[in-house]
Amino acid sequence: MLRKYSNHRTVSDNIKLGGLTAFSAGMVNVISVIVFFAFTSNITGYYAVFAQELSKGNWYQGAVVLFWILLFFFGGVISNAVIIHGKSLWGQYVSHAIPVVLELLSILFVGVYLDFFYNDSLQETELLVGALLFAMGLQNGLTASISNSVVKTTHLTGLTTDLAIMVSMFTKAKNRQNKQLVDKFHLLLVILFSYFLGGLLSGVYYFYFGNQTFYLVCFVLVLIAFFDFYKLKRVKYLYERRARIKKSSYSYSTR
Repeated sequence: MLRKYSNHRTVSDNIKLGGLTAFSAGMVNVISVIVFFAFTSNITGYYAVFAQELSKGNWYQGAVVLFWILLFFFGGVISNAVIIHGKSLWGQYVSHAIPVVLELLSILFVGVYLDFFYNDSLQETELLVGALLFAMGLQNGLTASISNSVVKTTHLTGLTTDLAIMVSMFTKAKNRQNKQLVDKFHLLLVILFSYFLGGLLSGVYYFYFGNQTFYLVCFVLVLIAFFDFYKLKRVKYLYERRARIKKSSYSYSTR
């Protein structure tokens, strides 16, 4: 899921990536609305809020919203920079997993802070919302970068528009036979329903376990980060085993 890049990815790779990351994004967005009354998986609305605050002369509030927008932006910058420069240093899989680990740490920070340090002040809330926006920027930058912009999972506005366009295209029989269009349609549906299910689970889980929901999101991110780890170890083991057998056969034949 994370070990392949750009055009080397299969439809299955993108569906797994899109489904799991959309699930976690839906969880984050719903839990942030419940706890902080703020959306954190996208920043479209914050551009409007930023303009509104400036028009009213609310400079502090405007600066906070700009800070949130920049955190989302720099999350994407850092994610893509790690992918671009990390391949030669740590390998492709590790460089793809690092943004997920950084996202996990950001969300874990929010959960731990809420459990042990939170005094329900405005400044703390602004900081924690910023941490979640940074996490979502990391995730969106990762998924868009490694999938050649095919997978974007933290917001559904463009996805819903794409689905509407494709439904209209499928009114023509020849388009329903187009495998590329059908595969994309399936991917978009998986992302949409995964986001919804993640949000639904997050809301129900919070009702029973409160802030522990943030740790559940972290568990999902662990699954994403290490999904390919076993496969890579298995491939490495088989390669080394084949090399040993080949070497033994060669040594035996030269006796």
